[in-house]
Amino acid sequence: MAIFDEDILIIGAGLSGISAACHLKKECPNRKFTILERRTTIGGTWDLFRYPGIRSDSDMFSFGFKFKPWKNAHFFSQGNDIRSYVHEAATENKVFDHIRFQRKVSDANWDSEAQRWVINAVNEATGEPEQYRAKFMMACAGYYNYDQGYRPDFPGEKNFKGLIVHPQHWPENLDYTGKKVVVIGSGATAVTLIPSMADKVEHITMLQRSPSYIFSLPSVDALTKVLQKTLPSKLAYKLNRTRTIGLAHFMFKASKSKPEVVRRFLIAMMRRQLKGSNVDIKHFTPNYMPWDQRLCLVPDGDFFKALRSGKASVATDTIKQFVANGIELNSGEVLEADIIVTATGLNVQMVGGMKISLDDKAVNLSEKMFYKSAMLQDLPNAAVVLGYTHASWTLKSDLVSGFVCRLLNYMDKKGHAVAVAKTADVQPVEGFTVLGGLNSGYLKRVADQLPRQGETHPWHNRQDYYHDTKTLLEDPVDEPGLVFEPAKAGGNRAKPKLKAVA
Repeated sequence: MAIFDEDILIIGAGLSGISAACHLKKECPNRKFTILERRTTIGGTWDLFRYPGIRSDSDMFSFGFKFKPWKNAHFFSQGNDIRSYVHEAATENKVFDHIRFQRKVSDANWDSEAQRWVINAVNEATGEPEQYRAKFMMACAGYYNYDQGYRPDFPGEKNFKGLIVHPQHWPENLDYTGKKVVVIGSGATAVTLIPSMADKVEHITMLQRSPSYIFSLPSVDALTKVLQKTLPSKLAYKLNRTRTIGLAHFMFKASKSKPEVVRRFLIAMMRRQLKGSNVDIKHFTPNYMPWDQRLCLVPDGDFFKALRSGKASVATDTIKQFVANGIELNSGEVLEADIIVTATGLNVQMVGGMKISLDDKAVNLSEKMFYKSAMLQDLPNAAVVLGYTHASWTLKSDLVSGFVCRLLNYMDKKGHAVAVAKTADVQPVEGFTVLGGLNSGYLKRVADQLPRQGETHPWHNRQDYYHDTKTLLEDPVDEPGLVFEPAKAGGNRAKPKLKAVA
């Protein structure tokens, strides 16, 4: 087995991993790091998903990295543009030199004697096991299973004569021209697929169990173009970014403080978009308040345009069974289909599915809380990046990466070898996970598997960018809750721990 000694090990080369690497390059130039990425290229979600029309579901000025201006005027961007942007960031900061591709990480164990993480992985290109021993570990592997999307078993599937597709595993060159398509789901993926496929299909139907809030925004606005045309790119980006972060923050806060007002506003906007169609507003009247689940954003009302054109429709019902020519609903209606797309969501998993242990004792992550929404309780020298549920993922990954750099520099200055988040008096809030209080199905399914939140700072995740900016980038690093340890005499030389690698 090949064994590698590392300073910092980053798991994952998606948006979070590239952000972490770029921050380390700029803010901790004396620290060496390696990224382990299971896939053959960077980009994470944006390389994995290839379904028609895939795009950002939040504005690109907050979705982009803080350190790299997004120069396109479009608020929403296609997947290929996002992949190019991430590649540019990695290239400009010479990150590719630090990446080892096709490495599947199976487990990570903290060795207290050596003060190192011992991480087992497999080189999937050769099948050879590898072991990495790192002083600090950053889990940047996202929050869902890349191998398998959420796919419920539907009654009578074997009777369907057509093709069933999950967006996470979209077949290359799938031809849907002239086909009847049913998309099961009403989230961001579904509202992206409908307008992207409508022009080519005979007809496409979004089948939803319950309605979602869908809000239209212009893909480009006049102020953005003026700022980009008249100001240096960095300043224009900063102003556009500040503006869009502020608007998203205001919308979220208003949804929580005056939910009925925001609900009426959103339904009125959807009603206006449906004007001129025969679509009943009941299909867009959710039974929950705004931001109890994620709000779906669509550029230039493209989803509603597809409905108005007659090439797309919406059905709100539950599935009785699949039949030979489509889906039979519990109402008795049959939706005819040649292709059924199961846009039914993700399988949430923490830290890329790694098994975590402390001195060979397994750690149950659901029993742990997050410190400053960046470090897991009792896990030494480890950060876990989880983005916001109501705002751009990258906002949070940039903040956590900045905090980790501050922490590492502080430890170097003070001569500390270990930092671990500890609490003796704060208890987790029942039923409230680190990903917040959303009642979305994909979170409710795994609520018993996710880390918890505490009632008070620094163990409470407020899902608030401005609060987190102060907490992670401005407040003292050595606040109560974070315990430091010096290097042990003769330590920092982990003994190889040869374990079976899956």
